[in-house]
Amino acid sequence: MSDIIKSYDVGSVPFVGEFDKFSKGAINLSSILSLLYGINHPSYEPIKYFEEKVIKSFLDKLEAGINIPNYPQFRDMNAMFLDQIEGIKKIGNNYSIIRNLSVKPNMAKIPEVQAIKRYSRRIYEKIGNPFKIKICITGPYTLSSIFLNRKSGIFKELSKVLLEFVSNNIHKNKYSEVELVAIDEPAFGFLSDPLIDYGSEGREELLKSWEDISHKVVSMGAYSCIHLHNTADDLFWEVNSLNIIESHAEDSIYESKNTKQFLEKKDKFLKASICITNFDKLIRDKILAESRAIDEVALMQRVDKAWTEINQGIINPNGFLEPIEIMIKRLKKIVGNYGIERVPYAGPECGMKGFPKYESALECLKRVSNTVKNFSQ
Repeated sequence: MSDIIKSYDVGSVPFVGEFDKFSKGAINLSSILSLLYGINHPSYEPIKYFEEKVIKSFLDKLEAGINIPNYPQFRDMNAMFLDQIEGIKKIGNNYSIIRNLSVKPNMAKIPEVQAIKRYSRRIYEKIGNPFKIKICITGPYTLSSIFLNRKSGIFKELSKVLLEFVSNNIHKNKYSEVELVAIDEPAFGFLSDPLIDYGSEGREELLKSWEDISHKVVSMGAYSCIHLHNTADDLFWEVNSLNIIESHAEDSIYESKNTKQFLEKKDKFLKASICITNFDKLIRDKILAESRAIDEVALMQRVDKAWTEINQGIINPNGFLEPIEIMIKRLKKIVGNYGIERVPYAGPECGMKGFPKYESALECLKRVSNTVKNFSQ
């Protein structure tokens, strides 16, 4: 990999507009019906609305300076994949596997990715050069966590269908190219889970599932990545085909002396997570920085008051974003710990769906981009 650090985002941003219409457009675009009917069909208008929202947000990320934007993730990450899979029954907010899993006919293409691919020439002409794309898919472990009948074999079943999403969405043309595919595993590593105890069949099965997905990504010419919120369980280091590891900005992986050894021994790379995106935490941290002698009750009252004033337009939420100076400090420390040759990418720690305004998410991305540019210079 190059010694020049590039920026990418994790995906989600706040949605502005008619979400029901957007969701309908995503479903219709996935469906075979959208291929059979012309522009006068009732499904066309939601599809057009969906595509326009996706393309505008993707362009916004590029214009904010992000080198490899993720497709704009406005929809629920778990639902957008589970809704495309057969052999599942929904029970309240949970799911149950009722037979062997398979992707519904013609539904293995992520609508957001297909919209970007379809309009890649338009994007190219707007920015004046070919562009890179990042794709994220929900990982088998995180998907499994919402099933009622979790048992041995579930990771294998889920990875089988996830492989189809990988195969059907990595692409390259003269205008655009998928450079990164991330397996999103925010649920992994937080709780004791007997299904993946050391030495268990389930643990080996999860490892193989990650390996199969990563291998497919690499075999199709992209880099494989795993997005974690916690790295206490070190199983991810054993995925041979995994290229890039990322976690939250304050995770121990960015401090541990063992990280450098593992990166070199396993020939892997780190994405530097250089800014916090939990907006509640951003508000809390700013309040604490301004008045350290404050108890928890008073702090919570101040946080609630800040949210009220943000929602009423009294204060600008951008004032709670971390400044570039903090982002540069984090990036310098990570590169100093592990070497620039092991840190090819930098970006926010996670998505920004919880931000109060879409414009605040773009401002955060601009600060990330400027941090990476300033550091490179």
